[in-house]
Amino acid sequence: MLLQLSLVCISLAAAQWVHADQPAAPSHTTPTTSPQTAVANGGANGVEGQRTLQSVLQRGAELETQSNWGQAARWYEKASREFPESQQVAQRLIICKLHGDIIRRYKDSSFVQSIRTNNASEALDLYSEVLVNLETHYVDRLDLARVLLHGTASLEIALEEAGFVNQNLAEQSRERIQQFQQTIHQRIVNRPTTSRAELRQTVSMVASLAQQELSLNPTAVVLEYVGGAMCTLDQYTRLLSGDQLDDMFSNIEGNFVGLGVELEADTDSLKILSVIPGGPADQAGLKAGERIVRVDHAETGTTDPSVAADLLRGPEHSNVSICLLSVDGSKRDMTIQRRRVDVPCVENVHIVDQEHGVGYLRLTNFQKTTKREIEQALWALHQKGMQSLILDVRGNPGGLLTAAVDVADRFLGQGKIVTTLGRNVRENFDYVAHRTNTWNGPLAVLIDDNSASASEIFAGAIHDSQRGVLVGKRSYGKGSVQGIFRMQSAKFGLCVTTAKFYSPNGTAISYNGVNPHVTVESKYIAARPDAEGQIVSDQRDEVLQSALAQLQQHRVAGQPR
Repeated sequence: MLLQLSLVCISLAAAQWVHADQPAAPSHTTPTTSPQTAVANGGANGVEGQRTLQSVLQRGAELETQSNWGQAARWYEKASREFPESQQVAQRLIICKLHGDIIRRYKDSSFVQSIRTNNASEALDLYSEVLVNLETHYVDRLDLARVLLHGTASLEIALEEAGFVNQNLAEQSRERIQQFQQTIHQRIVNRPTTSRAELRQTVSMVASLAQQELSLNPTAVVLEYVGGAMCTLDQYTRLLSGDQLDDMFSNIEGNFVGLGVELEADTDSLKILSVIPGGPADQAGLKAGERIVRVDHAETGTTDPSVAADLLRGPEHSNVSICLLSVDGSKRDMTIQRRRVDVPCVENVHIVDQEHGVGYLRLTNFQKTTKREIEQALWALHQKGMQSLILDVRGNPGGLLTAAVDVADRFLGQGKIVTTLGRNVRENFDYVAHRTNTWNGPLAVLIDDNSASASEIFAGAIHDSQRGVLVGKRSYGKGSVQGIFRMQSAKFGLCVTTAKFYSPNGTAISYNGVNPHVTVESKYIAARPDAEGQIVSDQRDEVLQSALAQLQQHRVAGQPR
């Protein structure tokens, strides 16, 4: 069942978790499991490019050898943008993501519970239902042979991962597991892959063999094929466990169960970017700039920080133990109760230039409450004498398509806002501005390379209409729309890419992003912590200061140069 929500985002969990590095371009390669193979193959981008690619692959191989799958995936994601034609980088990215996905699944209590509560037939029904939804709604044609191949790769990798083995094969010898692992591809090599029914039959056969030879729960086998199918597609299409599905809708609604902190992943910690006023973290005394270095028994120095971040979530009114590293280097342990938190999407609303009446607000994501919060912020600034506005979407990973359209419509009197095009004709639509309730004052929009998706819809509309000046760095370039599907055969969901979007001038946002009128490099964002944990002032934010200068130069029309 498709829920009537269109998502354009990197991560909807912005108030709990923000990746330091964004996902990379989709890959269309067959995975191999050895990082050394990728390094040995070298590159195809010339001598200079080959040497650079070689060093990238070598560093990736080191991270893989350390089983640091999350950091390795982020490394390859960045490399895939530098070397978009490299098959080796694309392969390694798939393998690292498969490892990381398996680790995450077996840290997810709702996923583990689904193995116990769903029998093999129900799991196969889920597999069939997933394939139906992908064939019907995914933006590109589904390659069933690759779906089966990546599902098998996921199972092979799962047989190496401690979480999967401890949960499902604790009594089985390593030798028998490896024997089965090495023969899976031989068992399916000549199986037909022309229909969903044939894939279901093959997966059923593999699950039966695993049960016979390893006493492995067939449901666990089928779910690896379900999870592996997602790696066949773009990086935004993903399987959602029951808890993840609930979290998705909570974030869309603007509330979730957690601590009420916005985090950024570092190599060995979780940096607190902001603390939601009145939330559990705020009441416990957590401050922006501090770092979480332990969640329950997971030390962020030895566990992928993204896995530790997932552990911050849990049932409402349950407790989580954390260790906090303060800005002065001291540590303190504390236990905090998880509660439902209302997540604001507008922050740091103030007059940044009293003399000229320049207002400022930061929009952190696009959710159901965004339109209301923008209205409240504009009214508050108007009462303080706002004559022009700086709207900051740096680091904004996206959110609801409709929310992005609503915000753009608030500043545009007419014209196209965004166009969506999908394989299904129902996804083709032009969103246009209306003349009513338009704010016409001079406008500057701040963007950076972490402004993605819904942020790019808004920024692209402002840019192409010449409504305001864009300042900062080129945006991320994530130009696709996702639909949420709730599965009927089991408590799972799908987040599926259903369309791609284009700016009013017809520019594809994917891999292009939105270019600023004025390019400014700055490592500081006002009211956010710097590398030392100190809160950045307006004066230290070079992008903000450049926007102020632009508005002063173009005060009358608020137009770019």
